[in-house]
Amino acid sequence: MTVQGKPRKAAAAAWIGSALEYYDFFIYGTAAALVFSKIFFPSSSPATGTLLALATFGVGYLARPVGALVLGHVGDRFGRKKVLVTTLVMMGVSTFLVGCLPTYDEVGVLAPILLVLLRLLQGFSVSGEQAGANSMTLEHAPEGRRAFYTSFTLNGTQAGQIIATAIFLPIAVLPEEQLLSWGWRVPFWLSIVVAAVGLIIRRTLEETPAFEQEVASNTVAKLPLAVLFREHWKDVLRVVVAAVIASVSTIFTVHALSYAVNTVGLERGPMLWVGVLANVAAVITIPMWGVLSDRIGRKPVFIGGSLGCAVLMFAYLWSISVGGYVLIFVLGIVMFGVVHSATSAVWPSFYGEMFTTKVRLSGMAVGTQIGFAIAGFAPTVATALAGTGRESWLGVSIITAVLCLVNVAAVATARETYRVPTEQLGLRRAEPVKA
Repeated sequence: MTVQGKPRKAAAAAWIGSALEYYDFFIYGTAAALVFSKIFFPSSSPATGTLLALATFGVGYLARPVGALVLGHVGDRFGRKKVLVTTLVMMGVSTFLVGCLPTYDEVGVLAPILLVLLRLLQGFSVSGEQAGANSMTLEHAPEGRRAFYTSFTLNGTQAGQIIATAIFLPIAVLPEEQLLSWGWRVPFWLSIVVAAVGLIIRRTLEETPAFEQEVASNTVAKLPLAVLFREHWKDVLRVVVAAVIASVSTIFTVHALSYAVNTVGLERGPMLWVGVLANVAAVITIPMWGVLSDRIGRKPVFIGGSLGCAVLMFAYLWSISVGGYVLIFVLGIVMFGVVHSATSAVWPSFYGEMFTTKVRLSGMAVGTQIGFAIAGFAPTVATALAGTGRESWLGVSIITAVLCLVNVAAVATARETYRVPTEQLGLRRAEPVKA
C-alpha cells in the first residue's frame, strides 16, 4: 500500500469500526429512553421507572474507567490493533445478549440485574474503542492533517447514532404491545451482523509506524500506566475535565428524547428523526471542522463549539417544552449537528497530541472515559435535580451550560499542539513548526 493510502485506510477503518460499535452502544440509549422503564421497571411509578431506565444507561459509563485502565495497558503494551479487534467482539456479544433478556414480568428482579451486568460489559468494551481508533489514525496521519484524519473516528460515531436511531424508527411506530414484547429486541439482535462485519474490517488493519518503531527499538513501556501517571498526570486530569463536553451528547440523545416523549407527550417518530437529521449534519460538518482546526488550531474551534452548545441547549430544550416541531428540528440540527460537531472534530487529535506514543492510548482512554463516565450520568443527574415536570428544561439547560464552561476552562489551559511534529507530541521540549 502507498504511503498516502495508509492514512486513508486507517481513517476508513476507524470510521467504519466506530460506526458499527457505536450503533450497538446507542441503541441501548434509545431503548432506555423509550421502553426499558416499562419492561424492566414496571412496578415503579412512571417518573421513577424513567429515572431507573436512564440510570442503567449511565451504568455503562461506570465500567469505562476500569476498561480504560485494562485496554489502555493492552494497547500501549501490545499494539493498537489488538484493542480494536477485542472491543468490537465484546460489544457485539454483550449487545446481542441484551436482546435475549427476559423481562421483569417473566423473572422479576433478575431481569434488571442482568441488564445492568450486560451494560457494564458494553461500557468496558467501548472504553478502548475511541482511544484505540484515534491513536491508530493519528499515528498514520500526515503532518498538518491530524485533526482531519482523526475526525473520522467521531464522524463514524455519529454515523453509528444515525443507524441506531434509524433502526428504531420503524420499531417505534409498532403498536405498544408488539413494541414491548419483541420489537425492541430486533436492533439488539442485529449486533451479531455488526460484530461480524467489524471484525473482518479491523483484522485487515496494519499496526501504526510509531508503535512499530517502539517495538523495533525495544522502547515499549512494560507498565504504560506507571509512565502515564508519573509523567503525564496533569494532561490526564485535563482530559478528564475537558471530556465532560460529552454531556451535551447524552443530554441530547437520551434526556431530551425521554423528556419530549414521556413528559411533554410528543410523538416518538418525529423526535427520533431529529436525532437522525442532526447526526447526518454532523457527519458532514465534522471533517470540515477538522480541516479548520488544522489551519487555525485546536483550541479556538473546541472552545467555540463548547460555548455555542452552552447557549443553544437552552433554546433546544425550550422548543421541546412548547412542542414546536419546526423549532425542535432547526435548533436540534444546528446545536448538535453543527455546533457540537466542532468539539467532536477536535478532541480526537487534541487529546492524543498531549501524550507520547508510549502512553497515548492509555492517556486518551483513561482521561476520556472518566470524563465520559461523568457525562453518562448527566441525564440521570439532570433529571434528578431539575425534576421530570414540563418546566424542568430550564434546570437541565443550566446544568449543561455549567458542564460546557468546565470544558472551556480545561481546554483554555492546555498547550496548542496543531503545529507540533508527530514524533515530538507529548514532549515538554516540543517545538511547533512555524507557518
